Amino acid sequence: MTETIARTDHTQRLRYLTLSGVFAALIYLLTAYVHVPTGAGYTHIGDGMVFLAACMLPTPYAAAACAVGGALADGLSGFLIWLPATVVIKAVTALFFTSKGEKILARRNIIALLPSLVLCVCGYSLYQGIVMTDSISAASISAAFAQTPAYCIQITASAVLFLFMGAALDRMKFRQKFLPQEKKHPHKADAL
Repeated sequence: MTETIARTDHTQRLRYLTLSGVFAALIYLLTAYVHVPTGAGYTHIGDGMVFLAACMLPTPYAAAACAVGGALADGLSGFLIWLPATVVIKAVTALFFTSKGEKILARRNIIALLPSLVLCVCGYSLYQGIVMTDSISAASISAAFAQTPAYCIQITASAVLFLFMGAALDRMKFRQKFLPQEKKHPHKADAL
């Protein structure tokens, strides 16, 4: 019995690790190659895969996949200056969503799009206004917030991708078929 549980846990961890790599690659591709240049960087739809990863993977795996995929996009696309902010922002974005439950498009995951927008706008704008300027000033921070429309477009386009993909995967019952909910194993103390 213990060997079966260990094998099942190992298989589940391997499945999550593999799916994390796939999501990191998808985030990288949709961020680095499907984007529109803006004044300070670029607007992309990679966040749609960030949202989807956060709904399908347990939190540590999702945070890692989101951070790695976004970091690869910034690092390999010539926007290395944005990499530290991206790692933090994408990992924190994953925390707004849940992978618990049978549906990807659960109420919490749809509502999570709003704090994701706020984090994207505030996180990147504050990073640009504080870290990427010679000195911290109200003028540099307010100038950085001028990118807000581009961030809103980015999150909106990514949300559309997420909602479309989430609906399609929910119709296919993808979570139930390929990512069954983890079962709690009784501990030795519970068995006594």
